[in-house]
Amino acid sequence: MEIKRIAYDFSVCKIKDIASVDFSDEFCFVGKTDEEISLVCQTLKVPDNIIEREDGWKAFRVQGVLDFSLIGILSKISTLLAENEIGIFAVSTYNTDYILTKAEKYEKALKVLAKAGMQVC
Repeated sequence: MEIKRIAYDFSVCKIKDIASVDFSDEFCFVGKTDEEISLVCQTLKVPDNIIEREDGWKAFRVQGVLDFSLIGILSKISTLLAENEIGIFAVSTYNTDYILTKAEKYEKALKVLAKAGMQVC
């Protein structure tokens, strides 16, 4: 399995609405439920209409398109990181999974995954 670093700093936010979200940005994840609208975006691109925000996240992706029949990829990664006291915030798209960790744990997370046999690039 290949893990690809993403070179940006990210923020996780709760926003009022999507009117100010820059959907043209390279990385922008929005989740909406009956209780809230959440946004994960580059820290430099956080809109003004936030309710709450948490900065200091770094991200990597499971490289390549993952077939829906594949089981346990996110579970394996999250278990490895949890065993090393590294919390995550996971975001999935149609093609793959993205894992965010706090910046101070990012390099440790990548080392843990490399030691477990994953290719980190």
